[in-house]
Amino acid sequence: MKHDSIYTLIASVVVIGLLTGCSVGPDFTSPARPDVAVYTTRPLPSNTANAPTALGESQHFKEVRWINPQWWQELGSVRLNTLVQDALQASPTLARAQATLRQAQELYAARAGSSLYPQVDANLGAQRQRFIPSSSGLTGDAREFSLYNSGVGINYTLDLAGGNQRALEALAARVDYQRYQLAGSRLNLVANIVTTAVDQANIYGQIQATKDILQMQEEQLELTKERVRLGQAAPDDVLALQTPVEQTRATIPLLYTQLQQTEHLLAVLGGRAPGAGCLPSFTLAEFTLPTDLPLIVPSELIHSRPDIQAAEALLHVANAEYGMAIAKLYPQVNLSADLGLLALTTDTFFSGSSTVWGLVGQLTQPLFKPGLPAEKRAALAGFDAAAANYQNVVLEALRNVADVLRALENNALRLAALAAGNMAAQESFNSMQRRYELGAASYVQLLIAQQQVQQTQINLIEAQARRLVDSAALYQAMGGDI
Repeated sequence: MKHDSIYTLIASVVVIGLLTGCSVGPDFTSPARPDVAVYTTRPLPSNTANAPTALGESQHFKEVRWINPQWWQELGSVRLNTLVQDALQASPTLARAQATLRQAQELYAARAGSSLYPQVDANLGAQRQRFIPSSSGLTGDAREFSLYNSGVGINYTLDLAGGNQRALEALAARVDYQRYQLAGSRLNLVANIVTTAVDQANIYGQIQATKDILQMQEEQLELTKERVRLGQAAPDDVLALQTPVEQTRATIPLLYTQLQQTEHLLAVLGGRAPGAGCLPSFTLAEFTLPTDLPLIVPSELIHSRPDIQAAEALLHVANAEYGMAIAKLYPQVNLSADLGLLALTTDTFFSGSSTVWGLVGQLTQPLFKPGLPAEKRAALAGFDAAAANYQNVVLEALRNVADVLRALENNALRLAALAAGNMAAQESFNSMQRRYELGAASYVQLLIAQQQVQQTQINLIEAQARRLVDSAALYQAMGGDI
């Protein structure tokens, strides 16, 4: 047989295998979309409540099909935008997710290279042999000689049952899974930075208000001490005021601890050590409240949330692995071919050598392997588990959106009530101040009224920060296309 004929035969068999190969097992289909039209049983209001205070604007839910990829810019803080962009470049969490994605892509490429195409190896060898004629019933002296050989070997497995195709399908789905994991990591990183920055602004505002309260309490205490000295108050009055003064003073170190923890967390989220470099200190005054909030309908949410897409990718993996388990029950055909040269000396290697070749085809059919049906059943159970996991992820995503929507509605009402309470406390203080100027109220009464104003402002600050956090949570719940 001529060399060309050998090559033609090998190529023909490979092509036939590629054309006739089929994949056993069910083809993957995406799960049905959620059969719900709304997130909550009670309809959402077209607009949330508004409050006559900072960050008290009314918010409107606007149905959209996509989210602003840089949604954090809607909060209006230039320093926050810079911090987020730096973190997206320096975060080790994202670096790990990116490396894991590259690993999955290379594993797919490696499997594709070893299963889709024939494997070709070149060999070159030399050996020294001693032949004794008497061992074969011949006469003569023993002879020693060298044997030199070179050749090319080709191996290929016909994917008749589609096991290799299912394996590649599973690896491709794992690449998709890691891609969605990366998107989820980016989304969570940005959401954590935004939430931490707002928390820092909230704590800073509470510290300032608490310091004002402490100052007024100390003034009230000093006035009471003076009244005791003048005989206008009892010593017990001083003790009664001393307790709230020290209680207020004790809250300030706790607030500073929380403030410093936000600084440390922002540094780590940005890929820096807590002690390396200076980070911005945020205040509520530099944020703006988004007035138009995006709302993706439940049926489209599965295409925008990376956690749902990742769960679907795992379901795809399980489906392909089930097909792989079925393919093991079918015959397997392995082809191999060798073509080489054989010579006794290096001088005659290319001129007086002998050509050797071989072509081997082998079919293997499992006859008695009790473990294979068990593998098939295990793969089917794995698919059922992945399907249940997907359903759970979808339900949790819907619950997450519903919780955020209700929080936006209720916290807007809470801020409106606190703003009204703050206005009432301020009017009470103004009235007390006029009475004090007319001599109808004591300075101690004036300080108490002012203290009430400061206390309502602490609650107001917390509610203002909560509206910013709720807005960021909705962007995250919608998938925050990053």
